[in-house]
Amino acid sequence: MGMFYTIDILGTIAFAISGVLVAINKKMDLFGILIIAFVTAVGGGTLRDLLIGNTPVSWMQDMNYTYSILAASVLAIVFKSKINYLRTSLFLFDTIGIGLYTLVGIEKGILAGLHPIICIALGTITASFGGVIRDILCNEIPVIFRKEIYATACILGGTAYFLLSELPIKNNVAFIIAAVMVVVIRLLAVKFKIALPSIYGNKSGPGNGF
Repeated sequence: MGMFYTIDILGTIAFAISGVLVAINKKMDLFGILIIAFVTAVGGGTLRDLLIGNTPVSWMQDMNYTYSILAASVLAIVFKSKINYLRTSLFLFDTIGIGLYTLVGIEKGILAGLHPIICIALGTITASFGGVIRDILCNEIPVIFRKEIYATACILGGTAYFLLSELPIKNNVAFIIAAVMVVVIRLLAVKFKIALPSIYGNKSGPGNGF
């Protein structure tokens, strides 16, 4: 579990920074920045733990999550002037976060003895819903509800994880490959403007994202 714990903390840091960048972009005060960082980092994991009956939820049992969020938030605030491309940085940290959290959520589902499809759903919830809460609080249409490839990347990466698990390779290797796949799919989708079909024709829908 050491590797999964480390990746969980890294995902928490990535999402916390993502939340800070959104809050700064919205010109929130210090309290608002910390709140947005916190809900972005642990919102999805909290929902996941509640669904599988893991209470108190993870971040309440382990203060390292809170310390990581606070440290990441302070560093992001202090070095915000060094971030030349705020939108690009937000996208990068958000993408890293969904890659890491998708597989953490899947692993939690496996440990709970759930069906692979439910595990993939849990991974998607873990990766996506912190960002959903963040965007709602910041008065934005959540990325997961736009036409962009976001939750789809989580689902494809999660599916790849279970397929790789059937091959004669170490579980940790399958985990890393699947997490990287989520990140790569998301990056390629944005770079080449790959999107899910829109019911609104060729017109750009509301809230085309980063």
